Formats: sequence, C-alpha cells, structure tokens
Amino acid sequence: MHLIQVDSVQRWMEDLKLMTDCECMCILQSKPISIEKDEQNELILSSQYSPCDNLQLLLKRAWIISTELTRIAQKLEKNRWQRVHSMTVRVNCHVRSMINEYNTFTRSSSEGMHQLEKLLVDKCSEFTAFTERCLQTEDEEILKSMKSCVNEILTTVAQCFGQLIELVLTQEAQSLLRQIELSGSLYITESAISSLFSLAQEGAHLCRIIAKEGGVVALFKICRQDCFRCLYPQTLRTLASICCVEEGMHQLEKVDGILCLSDILTDTSHSEATHAEAAAVIAQITSPHLTFTQHLSSFLENMEEIVTALVKLCQEASSGEVFLLASAALANITFFDTMACEILLQLNAVKILLAACSDKHIVDTPYSRDQVVTILANMSVLDQCASEIIQGNGVQLLMEMLFEKSSSGNPAEVAACERVQQKSAVTLARLSRDPEVAEAAVKFSCIPRLIKLCRSPTERNNSDSVLVACLAALRRLAVMSPGGLEDSDFQQLVKPRLVDSFLLCTNMEESFV
Repeated sequence: MHLIQVDSVQRWMEDLKLMTDCECMCILQSKPISIEKDEQNELILSSQYSPCDNLQLLLKRAWIISTELTRIAQKLEKNRWQRVHSMTVRVNCHVRSMINEYNTFTRSSSEGMHQLEKLLVDKCSEFTAFTERCLQTEDEEILKSMKSCVNEILTTVAQCFGQLIELVLTQEAQSLLRQIELSGSLYITESAISSLFSLAQEGAHLCRIIAKEGGVVALFKICRQDCFRCLYPQTLRTLASICCVEEGMHQLEKVDGILCLSDILTDTSHSEATHAEAAAVIAQITSPHLTFTQHLSSFLENMEEIVTALVKLCQEASSGEVFLLASAALANITFFDTMACEILLQLNAVKILLAACSDKHIVDTPYSRDQVVTILANMSVLDQCASEIIQGNGVQLLMEMLFEKSSSGNPAEVAACERVQQKSAVTLARLSRDPEVAEAAVKFSCIPRLIKLCRSPTERNNSDSVLVACLAALRRLAVMSPGGLEDSDFQQLVKPRLVDSFLLCTNMEESFV
C-alpha cells in the first residue's frame, strides 16, 4: 500500500470513523446492518463518496486489516492471548465492514469474488471462535499445541485476505480499462484515466496489475487518437506511473510505445504540457535504476529525434517543472549511450543548459541543477566538451555548484544537493585534463573550495561520495597547477594514496574524550 507519512494524531483522526464503525459492529456481534432495496442507509460510509473515493476507502480498510494481522502475529509470539482474541474480533469486524462497503458500490462482483468473500468471513469467524477457546484454557501444554493451530488459521486468513484484495483490485482495473476502451465520451474517458492514475499511485503492485490487464495498451491507444488530444497530458502522466514496473515496460515495447512518444515530442502542434508529460515517460523508462532494459533497443532507433525534441523543450521551457522533466529525460539518456552525448554536442546543448541555469525562474531547485550537472558530467568524457564549457562560462557554474546547500533541510533536497556537489567535482576532474579548463578552475578559486569540502565534513553534509569526487578533482588540478596548494594540503590531500587521504578526511570529525 502506498502510505503517506503523516503525524500520528492526523493518522488517528483519519482512521477514527473506520475504527468507530468497527466498534459499532462489535456491539452488534458482527452482524451486518440490513439495507432496504429502495433506500439509501446513512450508515453506509461509501454512499457519500465517488467511485474513486470508494476505492481509497477500501484500500485504507485493507491497510488497517493488514496491520492488525501483523500485530496479531506479534502478540501471539508473546502469548498475549487476551490481546490476540480482542484483535481477532476487530479483524473479523473490519473484514465484514470492508466486504459490505465494497458490495454497496460494486454491483457486478463475480462468482469467484463471492466465494472468496464467504471463505474469508468463515475463516475469520473460525479464527475468533478458536482464540476465544484459547482464553478459556489455562493449561500451558494445551495452549502450546493450540498456538500452532492459531498460527495456521492466521496464515490462512492472511492468504484469503490477500487473494480477495488482489481480485478486487484486478476487477477495478478491468472496469476502468473497459471504460477507457469502449467509451467514446470525453468525460467518461477522462474520469476513468483519472481513477486509473490514482490506482497506480498506490504502489508497484497496483501498477503490475494494471499492466497485466492491458493498461499500457489502452492508454497508448488514447495517445494515438486526435479526438482525445486534450487528454494526452493526463494519459501520459498515468503511463509514466505504470511504466515503473517491468510488466509495464513489456507492454510498452509490444505496442511500439517509444515510436508513439517520439511522434508526440516531435509534433509541434501539441501543447507544452503534452510534450512535458511525454518527457516524463521517457525519463521513467530510461531511468538508470531500472534493471530491465529490453526496451532500449527500439529506443536507440528513435534516439536522435527524441534527444533533439528534448533539447528544444529545455530551450523553450516556460517553467521550472517543464525544464526539470525534459532535462531529467536527457540526463538518463546520456547514461546508456555515448552517441547521445555526441548528439547533444551537435545540438549546442551545453550552451542551452548553461543559459538556462542563469535563469532562476527556470532552473530553480537543486533537482534541476542535479539534472544539468549530470548531463555535463556524462558529456565531459568527450574532448570537444571542454571548449563548449569554457565558451559558456561553465567552469564558474561548476564552482557555484560546489556551494550547493539545502535551504529547507528536506532529506530529498539534501540528497540532491550532495549529488550536485559530487557531480560538479567529477565534471571538473574530467574536464581539467584540458589546460584551459584547469586554468579557469584555478582562476575561479576552485582549489580552495575543494580543499574546504575535503577538510570540513559539514560542508559536504558528511557525504563520502562528495569527498571522493573532491579528492579526485583536487589531484587533477594539482597536476595542472601545482602552485595553487599549500604544502600541508599537498602532503595530506594529494601526495598519499587516495584511500589514505580519504581515511584522513573522514576521521577529522571524530572527537576523543
């Protein structure tokens, strides 16, 4: 389940209605409240929500049940039988409430679904009855033998619950995809895509279900119909979410999705929002963190057109978000083929990226600077890149990036700042093989800053990767400009083996009392 970390009191407030509903069911001995066919009962939670909200309610209830089952196993391990029984009663109530809620907003449950529901309810009742018998037994030996039976029933309940949730989510995905494929209505299609996107946000497992049910195929079908042009951004955003899993990538390959993305990016009649969301899909499927790369063969066939379109999008971006998506896609592409770097050089991408960095409205976060310096670092392996960097005043920009600091203290932003510092040092190290770049680096006082980053752990947020990159850059600059270092810096940071200098710098923050 996709969970947002929130304050515990806020979480309690959100769960309160579900929990009080559960307590009402306990008082009624877990007997569901009957509903007249022609009336809407105010006690049914789902009656006040839309279908998408109903699904969120179901997922929240499922999360509560899953958490309770885990806690039962923990209490059982400690032989806390009273707690085990009370929690079992609570799970029993939650399961019945979840099934009742789901059936109120879903009128087309399959026979298999009903059988699973009945099996789960029966197992929960059996579980509750068995734990009640355990409470009435004081003999330790008998309890020991009963404990293994309780564990077996708990395992069975968990398995039935998992199968039911899997079936429910599969059925919901199928229903939404049928709406997308069969409806000619713009409103219905938009609503179904929106619900599908919400479902995909619940995590990788949901994305796998959607992909297996043909979600990627259905969404690319939308992206190939002009009558749905206004839905392209929303559709592409959903595709980016689903393609984080291998099953989504396989489907993308089958429907020639990369060619479709290339066509969208190169079609100037599309809006900037559409181009940006297409760039987001490219960034997702080219992520260096993905272990599956079968789709990259077809990507290489369209790479020149895609890279050209992404550079143009960076150049013409009207906002920081658009630039971030386009530059992230370019950064990922430069990781898996050096041909991409050569194409970027031909397109004057270095000049365009450096110019964008001077516009604080466009490159306005450490995340954007992280993408830019990633591209520069990967391009710096090419000899021609050095002259482009010099002409665009890129050495000064790299120097400024060595000072990157988080203003909010947010962990993700802090990590991005570390990456910016590390990659700017790596880029300087690679480019400083060119005497002109090394001379510019000395001129902009890069050496004192690199020394500071090596010697002061707080300046680099105690990052070892930043330290190694700075030591490497410092050693390269020391070769090109040996007069820029004091003797103590040379003796400690340049002359020893890299590992010895690294150990010296990492021990500087230690205090012995």
